[in-house]
Amino acid sequence: MTQRQRPSAEDLAAFLAAVDGATPLAQPDRVRFETPKPSPRPRQRELDEAAVIGELLHTPQTIDDWLDLGGADSFLRSGLPRVVLRDLRRGRWSIQDHVDLHGMNRHEAHEQVAHFLADSLAAGKRCLRIVHGRGNGSPGREAILRQLVKVWLARCKDVLAFCHPPLSDGGDGALWVLLKGGGKPR
Repeated sequence: MTQRQRPSAEDLAAFLAAVDGATPLAQPDRVRFETPKPSPRPRQRELDEAAVIGELLHTPQTIDDWLDLGGADSFLRSGLPRVVLRDLRRGRWSIQDHVDLHGMNRHEAHEQVAHFLADSLAAGKRCLRIVHGRGNGSPGREAILRQLVKVWLARCKDVLAFCHPPLSDGGDGALWVLLKGGGKPR
């Protein structure tokens, strides 16, 4: 390694004479880092999700909705093989998340189910449990949420199938729900 030599007095005087009268340049920041661009936000997907939630919350229930699924213990989206529902009933899918609707009125429960489905789809979850209760705490001991949750799920295009689980996992007070894969809510 060579050491830097200090300039002699003569060299320093010659340099100062050479730059005499020069105007120094403005000193910009020496190091400039480019700030990374933010990752793109899926704005259209966010708008679509909000529209679906709004539609689910504000669409009135028709008598056909009540009659179509009122007594149904299970649901399978048309065009799917029965093996999908059979596998769901047999517990071949792992439950990845659950929500409990106990103590909620129908409006609160509707909003909770809509958000739960949207969040689960966004997270890529496929199999869920929704505990709606048996209606024992309802006026007249009627299982209103039980019927409504089935209607809401059947309306959601991302729901492939649902059924009541065995007694050990909630029986007729809960539903196992199978969602489409892909993580994009519709």
